[in-house]
Amino acid sequence: MKKYQDQYFEGERPLFAEADAKITGTTFGKGESPLKESRNIDLEHSIFKWKYPLWYSKHVTVNHTIFEKIAHAGIWYTDDLQMTDCSVQASKTFRRSSHLTLTNDHFSNAGETLWNCDHIKIDHVQANGSYFGMNSHDIYIDHLDLIGNYAFDGAKNVEVHHSTFVTKDAFWNCENVTIYDSVINGEYLAWNTKNLTLINCTIESDQGLCYIDHLTMRHCRLLETDLAFEYCQNIDAEIDSKITSVKNPISGKIHAKSIGQLIMDSTKVDPAKTTIITDTKTTKEKSA
Repeated sequence: MKKYQDQYFEGERPLFAEADAKITGTTFGKGESPLKESRNIDLEHSIFKWKYPLWYSKHVTVNHTIFEKIAHAGIWYTDDLQMTDCSVQASKTFRRSSHLTLTNDHFSNAGETLWNCDHIKIDHVQANGSYFGMNSHDIYIDHLDLIGNYAFDGAKNVEVHHSTFVTKDAFWNCENVTIYDSVINGEYLAWNTKNLTLINCTIESDQGLCYIDHLTMRHCRLLETDLAFEYCQNIDAEIDSKITSVKNPISGKIHAKSIGQLIMDSTKVDPAKTTIITDTKTTKEKSA
C-alpha cells in the first residue's frame, strides 16, 4: 500500500484515481476533486479545504478528518465509505452515494446532506442543517441529534433509535419509517407518509401526524400537539398523554389519556370509521 504522510497538495485532481493508499496528516488545499475516482483509500488526520474531495470513489475509510466550509459537495457518487470522528463544516456532503457508515461525526452545516443515498448507517452523529436525508433509503440510525427543517423528505425504509429531531416538516412523503425511543419537536410532522410506526417517542408538533396511511403509535406522548391525525387512515395509536386536539381522522383507533378537543366534521369524514377512547372524560367535541 502506498503511503502519504504529512504532505500538502493543491491544484485540480492531485491524486486522481489513486488506489491502495494510506493518507495521514495531509492537507488538500485549493483545487477541485483531489481524490476523484480513488479506490481502496485509508485516510486519517487530514484536512480538505476545497471542493469535491471524494467523487466516484470506492472503498474508503475517513477518520479524524476535517472538511472545511469550501469543501462542499464533498462525497458524491461514491460507494462503500466509512467516516468516523470527523468534523464537517461543508454542506451537500453526500449525494447519490451507497453503503455509508457515519460514526461520531459532527456536521455543522448539513444543509442538503445525504440526498438520494442508500444503505446508510448513522451512529452518534450531530447535524445542523435543513433538507437532511432527502430521498434516501435503507437507513439505520442510532443516536442522531439533528437540528434543521424538512428532514428525511421522501425517505424510505428508515429505522431510528434514541435520537432527537428539532425540525419542522420532518419525514414528509416517506414510506416504511419506524422510530423508537426518540424525541421529535417541530410543526407538521410526517404528512403524506405511508407506514409510520412510533414507539416510546415524545412528540411536540403543531398540526402533526396528518395525511398518513397506516400510522401505528405505542407508548408515545404528545406534548401540546394540536389538530393531530387530520385525514389519517388506518390509525392504531396508543397515547400515554393528553392530546390537545384531534381533527377529522379518516379511520382507525385512537386511545389517549384525554383529548382537549375532538373535531369531527361529518361532511369531510365518516366519524363511525374512527374509534376514540379516552381514560378521562375531558373531551370537548365540535361538529366542525
